[in-house]
Amino acid sequence: MAWYALRPRDPADPRWPLPDSPSITLKADDPQAARDKFSAAYPSRPFGTPGSPVADAGGSGFRDEPDALLVEAASEPPSPPPA
Repeated sequence: MAWYALRPRDPADPRWPLPDSPSITLKADDPQAARDKFSAAYPSRPFGTPGSPVADAGGSGFRDEPDALLVEAASEPPSPPPA
């Protein structure tokens, strides 16, 4: 498996579920598998939808617009510091 970095094409995209992190790095078989893992981990729009304006409601905002989510090969991220 390889490592992939995922980030929104527009850094100000309100659909990005990690406002304090510009990207997320994860391990997957290929870029599409990385997208699928991201969608499974963050399945909802962070601010809901106009029809259901509550957090964690609705489908992934990037599912309908895959070009808005960039997937790039990445090196293995450093281990987190010990607690």
